[in-house]
Amino acid sequence: MSTTAVRPRFRSLRQVRHALDTGQLTFEQLVQYYLHRIATDNKRLNVFIEVFADEALRRARQLDDRLQHEGLSALGPLAGMVVSLKDVLCFKDHQVTAASRILDGFHSLFSATAVSRVLDADAIIIGRVNCDEFAMGSSTEYSYYGPTHNALDPERVPGGSSGGSAVAVQADMCLASIGSDTGGSVRQPAAFCGVVGFKPSYGRISRHGLLAYASSFDQIGTLTHSAIDAASLLSVMAGPDAYDATCSPQPLPTFSDEAWASVPQARIAWFAEALDHPGLDPRIAQLTRQYLEGLRQKGHQLEAVSFDLIDYVVPAYYVLTTAEASSNLSRYDGVRFGWRHPQARSPEEVYTMTRTAGFGAEVKRRIMLGAFVLSAGYYDAYYGRAQKVRHLIVQRMAALFERYDFIVMPTSPVLPWHLGQMNEDPTQMYLADIYTVLANLAGLPAISLPAGQVEGLPIGVQFMAAPFREKPLLEFAHSILDRENA
Repeated sequence: MSTTAVRPRFRSLRQVRHALDTGQLTFEQLVQYYLHRIATDNKRLNVFIEVFADEALRRARQLDDRLQHEGLSALGPLAGMVVSLKDVLCFKDHQVTAASRILDGFHSLFSATAVSRVLDADAIIIGRVNCDEFAMGSSTEYSYYGPTHNALDPERVPGGSSGGSAVAVQADMCLASIGSDTGGSVRQPAAFCGVVGFKPSYGRISRHGLLAYASSFDQIGTLTHSAIDAASLLSVMAGPDAYDATCSPQPLPTFSDEAWASVPQARIAWFAEALDHPGLDPRIAQLTRQYLEGLRQKGHQLEAVSFDLIDYVVPAYYVLTTAEASSNLSRYDGVRFGWRHPQARSPEEVYTMTRTAGFGAEVKRRIMLGAFVLSAGYYDAYYGRAQKVRHLIVQRMAALFERYDFIVMPTSPVLPWHLGQMNEDPTQMYLADIYTVLANLAGLPAISLPAGQVEGLPIGVQFMAAPFREKPLLEFAHSILDRENA
């Protein structure tokens, strides 16, 4: 079979495994196909920073040998899943740079727990993909390697910070991608690229080996074509980890074929303040209302509720995350690892010159904001107050989930913007996170699903559930997606 014979493109792991099990496909042919897709479009879209071609093919041949002698049932649950890694996840003996000059040439000495677990489940990692530097951005323009382009319109952004992950799945360069979500960095690019973006509860997946941006917000997430594939990856990656004390010991319920087949009617709340918000594009508002009406016609119960804290979520989020970032990124000093300014001669010059030239403008902006809100004269006025807002949000969301199964809102208030459009006013980019940061502030699981198009550009609808309620959330998401993807 030639590389171009693997058609139509696979939309789920189940489709891949069926083709493998029936002899229509080999692992090597599968990897060759994705390598062909990368070779065709990567230069145009700037998705992959590094492709592990030889390594992926070698692993594919090993799996083919096992398939021939042991059968598919003897292989791991992710056998047939070809994945890419966002450039913030450590993979032993491979480079990881957070798309930053300051880590140029750095090779990880260990693998992230999530990466080790997908490898143990027989997934194939095909390469690392572009992102906003240190996952700080909503457009994948703030990268040492240059911007990534949306495959539907290369003049527009793919969202961020996991924009490379989203386009890799969108452009059929891999079946799934593992990213990170601090304030919407998986869900917003999923919406901009027409794929499924899933963020589990805080603590569900170990953060060991994830380069930190804001430690109380960061969570590893996935970009896929289907909710079932998101569940498959979650089932493998989730669980306690001795290397991460914040990782929850709470067991993940098992997903079964019966659960995917039948989902009860759900009680769903939507925020009036979200759909009536002045920052929401009227076309997205209209499509979202139509989407909600479709859910109602399917028998789900929808009710509008008030959430008067919505205008506080973005300010609270950026105060807290920049504070944590200023602390986390202090380790990148040119002394212990990564890039060092070649003209630095004294210890002071090593620190100042390396960090000045090593970090990009957006990262420096957030470090300075964080240092400011943590300073002695402003700590209570900004950081302390933002923590109080976060506590109120957690309480309010907990009360809502006593009455409702899910909360729904648009994933993004705007369509994918043109490259460079928001560079002069980053505040507008920050405000575009208004619907996604809520889940991170409260530690909730959330998923963005494709919900139609406006002038050929995709939009997403986001559902949130109570902490550690990933199973009903994913089952519900599958029930309202096209089940042909299964």
